[in-house]
Amino acid sequence: MLRYFVRSMNRPNLIRDPVAPLLIRLILPMLVGALGIVMFNVVDTFFVGRLGALELAAMSYTFPIVIVAGSIASGLGIGASAHVSRALGAGDRETARRITLHAHLLAFLVTIGLATLGMTTIEPFFTLLGAERELLMLIREYMVVWYLGMPFVTLPMVGQNILQATGDSRTPSAVILFAVTTNMVLDPLLIFGYGPFPAMGIRGAAVATVIARGSTMVIVLGSLVFRKRMMPARAQVDRLLESARRVLFVGVPAALTNLALPVSIAVVTRLVSRFGAPAVAGFGVATRLESFSLVFMMALSMVYTPFVGQNLGAGRLERVRSGYRVAAIMSLVWGLMVAIVFALAGRVIAGVFNDTKAVIDTTALYLRILSPSFGLMGVVTVTAAAYNGLQKPFSASGVAFMRLVGLYIPFALAGRALGGLPGLFVGLALGNMVAGIAAALLFRRTAAIFGVTRDSVLPRPQHSLPNLIPERENQLFHGFIRGKAL
Repeated sequence: MLRYFVRSMNRPNLIRDPVAPLLIRLILPMLVGALGIVMFNVVDTFFVGRLGALELAAMSYTFPIVIVAGSIASGLGIGASAHVSRALGAGDRETARRITLHAHLLAFLVTIGLATLGMTTIEPFFTLLGAERELLMLIREYMVVWYLGMPFVTLPMVGQNILQATGDSRTPSAVILFAVTTNMVLDPLLIFGYGPFPAMGIRGAAVATVIARGSTMVIVLGSLVFRKRMMPARAQVDRLLESARRVLFVGVPAALTNLALPVSIAVVTRLVSRFGAPAVAGFGVATRLESFSLVFMMALSMVYTPFVGQNLGAGRLERVRSGYRVAAIMSLVWGLMVAIVFALAGRVIAGVFNDTKAVIDTTALYLRILSPSFGLMGVVTVTAAAYNGLQKPFSASGVAFMRLVGLYIPFALAGRALGGLPGLFVGLALGNMVAGIAAALLFRRTAAIFGVTRDSVLPRPQHSLPNLIPERENQLFHGFIRGKAL
């Protein structure tokens, strides 16, 4: 196994290298990137919190917009990655290049539209969210800069997904780490004003974010253009709508799936609030610790979608199934390790964030009950990533919504009614476990429909891919866009 790692150090081959070493090789650098994603907003929150409670509250109101923008950009990136990876696997580099360019143009147009809408609705929107007059001025200071720099936030996310589609997980990780480091350096300089830098307050946090993200856009686009040669010689604007349809086919459901998580957490927070402020605080600490512990699953899903896409394009369907088995086992093993850590040191870890006994009790209770289900939660994430790679986005969304809407919240409601706060947490854990088992069974059925067996290999396509979207799901997509029930 060691020689496979050495041989694939510079250029891993997603359709030929042994599956388990390949996925490990890809996921290690992405762990850094996934941690960087989690850390970016933590850094801003830490420094803005030093300004005072009003500034911190104002930034808290901006998080929904930041989450929505990130979800849309991530969805477009996933959509582009699914098609680019399949085209590369089929040997159709021209299609991959065209979709790369058009995905960036689409993201730019969508971003400009959202930023324009956001700039004109700052006051009514945040008033609707409950922001008081004294906070609106601070919110405007932050959001005007953030909206103006929104393309610098969204475009690199699309480019990073496409780099992953080529099998390059190092560059996206390095770019995210560079952005986090840049933001960490600029935040105190621009917020508080040191040396030649003026004290800009909360506006400084927005400026630091835009500069950090802007630098990553230059690096990512430069890598795609000069190193990966992933931009076409001609813009082919006449085919922009065709490319946009393909990207949106996967991207829209993926974006909606990303938005389901914060909504479900908000609902559960409301359920926890019945048990008092310390319980809410403990739940908040626990969910943040949970997000850190699930970074491995996040990184795994980032690399698994392009793995599936390239092997689908190359006709290597047996590798899709074996890759799913390896990814699911990796998720379960990681979940077991996390559960052991939280079982042994949950209270100690909780005490680092707060010294109130009630808060520590709630955090430790959550971690003790929920952590054994994290591995199966990761199986749901892997399954959704697999469906995106197979260009079955509605199946990917269905798996995610099954967990969050069909099981997570209903089981929480039932658990709270039967056992109070501990019962609520047990309900959440059961929801994760049932969802993980169901997701694995659903993917097994999908693999059977695709005819995936140990020896199944489709003929490698020799020409461009005329139709990357199955006809049935193409019809579903148009129904989705028109707002029809699916």
